[in-house]
Amino acid sequence: MGPNTGLQEPEPRPFVVPCARLGFDAPWRWLRLGWRDLRRTPGLSAIFGGAIIVVSAAVAWLAWSLGRFALLAMLLSGFVFVAPLIGVGLYCVSRGLARGREPRLADSFVLARRVVGQAAVFALAQMVILLVWSRAGMMIGAFFPVQEGDTRSLFEFLAIGSAVGSVFATFTFAVAALSLPMIADRDVDMITACVSSIHAVLRNKRVMLLWGVIISVLTAIGFLTAFLGLGLVMPWLAYATWHAYSETLDASIWPAFE
Repeated sequence: MGPNTGLQEPEPRPFVVPCARLGFDAPWRWLRLGWRDLRRTPGLSAIFGGAIIVVSAAVAWLAWSLGRFALLAMLLSGFVFVAPLIGVGLYCVSRGLARGREPRLADSFVLARRVVGQAAVFALAQMVILLVWSRAGMMIGAFFPVQEGDTRSLFEFLAIGSAVGSVFATFTFAVAALSLPMIADRDVDMITACVSSIHAVLRNKRVMLLWGVIISVLTAIGFLTAFLGLGLVMPWLAYATWHAYSETLDASIWPAFE
């Protein structure tokens, strides 16, 4: 046994943070709280919303113009990396409001610089999932080809493709649902944040399914308005996601960003 130095060893931190059990009213409450934050910060929300519209429109235009898989993959990888940083900036707004501070754009930039490494890990994980998802789709097309005029083969392709796609979509949602707000709030590694997000989703499957459907519907509305609606929908959903995180995960054992 070594000498007693009088120093206490740091308390070990759990690999998965505790999570709450949610009721079906939770997603609607998050939307109300997110809308409240949106109304309290119209200027900041408009700045972030405008950036989201520009980036989304640029990605769509370049994808349409280039039409080359390699260039499109590079473009999407850049977008997947930038999107988490925009999300962190938006979470910083709700975080500041929750702490009784006046949110500033400079604070969002400071926080984004702090977590850029963790955001890169998140972006890399998302890119791997997207690439595997794309490869799985190609394999389904190879093993279950659709014969012209064969309705049965078409239904088989659609059924199997939908089943495989739902698995990837569910996993992607579970990873991203609460992990980014956690790294925007606490000095925590991305792996712990992602595993904690997956754990919370699995513990609240039906509520999180409802939350995923709401996100999908609102995002679809944003796309159907020629991306203009995304300028409103994305900040609203980001603020609501912050409240989902703060209500669901107890990450108090990890140090908070000041």
